[in-house]
Amino acid sequence: QVQLVESGGGLVQAGGSLRLSCAASGSIRSINGMDWYRQAPGKQREFVAAIVGNNVRNYADSVKGRFTISRDNTRTTVYLQMNSLNAEDTAVYYCSVLLVSGRYWGQGTQVTVSS
Repeated sequence: QVQLVESGGGLVQAGGSLRLSCAASGSIRSINGMDWYRQAPGKQREFVAAIVGNNVRNYADSVKGRFTISRDNTRTTVYLQMNSLNAEDTAVYYCSVLLVSGRYWGQGTQVTVSS
């Protein structure tokens, strides 16, 4: 079992930046990669970014060049630096890990971008 706690969301003006954090606890030795997803009102949850293995990164096309995923040396905290935010980035952002036992989710953190 893994517990995930996100933080760092908030209200920001278009063009601004936010940095999200996600701290993992529990069976952290089994974590190889960590992901960020988001869900906007009335829409399905969608993939945003992932970091896996030796810090191999993957991004959704909609955030490439604006968002950066990283993690600390212990690999228990993952970050999402979000720059040049726009209204379409408004969503609840979720941290997630995929283990043999299943996919685990944090409680989410709200990001609201005002235009």
